Amino acid sequence: MRALGVDTWVWTSPLTDAELRRIAPRVAGWGFDVLELPVEEIGDWNPAHARTLLDDLGLGATVVLVMSPGRELVATDPGTARRTRDYLRRVVDAAAEVGSTVVAGPAYASVGRTWRMSPKERAGLRSELTEALAPVVDHASAAGVRIAVEPLNRYETSVLNTVDQALEALADLPAEHCGLALDVYHMNIEEKDVAEAISRAAGRIHHVQVCANDRGTPGADHLDWLQIVTKLDESGYPGPLVIESFTAHNVSVATAASIWRPLAASQDALAVDGLAFLRSITTSEPPPSPSPTPPVKGAAMD
Repeated sequence: MRALGVDTWVWTSPLTDAELRRIAPRVAGWGFDVLELPVEEIGDWNPAHARTLLDDLGLGATVVLVMSPGRELVATDPGTARRTRDYLRRVVDAAAEVGSTVVAGPAYASVGRTWRMSPKERAGLRSELTEALAPVVDHASAAGVRIAVEPLNRYETSVLNTVDQALEALADLPAEHCGLALDVYHMNIEEKDVAEAISRAAGRIHHVQVCANDRGTPGADHLDWLQIVTKLDESGYPGPLVIESFTAHNVSVATAASIWRPLAASQDALAVDGLAFLRSITTSEPPPSPSPTPPVKGAAMD
């Protein structure tokens, strides 16, 4: 049975030790297998404490990097690239300590940075990214962690938008240690055929994030989820499906992710209903009808 997870961004930003202690037991109680932990700033949460907490709850961990303004690996100055590599290495260290075998995210440019590129400039980014990311990949490999580079939609980056662009950009980096993070939300915008794009990424898929086409509950949308799951199975991807969405109640994360309205009856319902739907399509159970789901007793998080 495929592991299923949820990102703490569904409820909070930035993640802290206190928020993790509040969220993790509820996530475990609902039946998730994995909790995804963003590293917005090094030190926001303690990896050793997180490892103990998650181990006690029977939860695995995945880690996502955050390319906030000023974090750049391409089309930037050497000092900025060096500082960004230092940040990425420290995220790798946090992932290794918390027990995550993957660090996922747009490890090339800050989210929201877009600019027009000539064909020559775009071609040059491939070698630039290879050179900039290679030391991070080497560091991750030594730590037993893989780097999963995430293409984003056109409104959030102009560097890597599609699976094909990402495959080309990463072609000279070792597939075992550096591959793709596929986010169904972005793929729904940028790929002509989501399922076929998954097939083309076979062998380099290191992480998968899921949500509805509007960033809401998986299954409460128009996506062909059975085909998506089938193609992931056929591609040989063994990892978890992690629900990534965001709360409209946090001003900074809502603005960054353009979440202007509630996307489900509650953030708890988004997670719980999404888990039920994903569990149904990764097992033999029939898909449920989404419904407002009360939180575990004493566990309201909205």
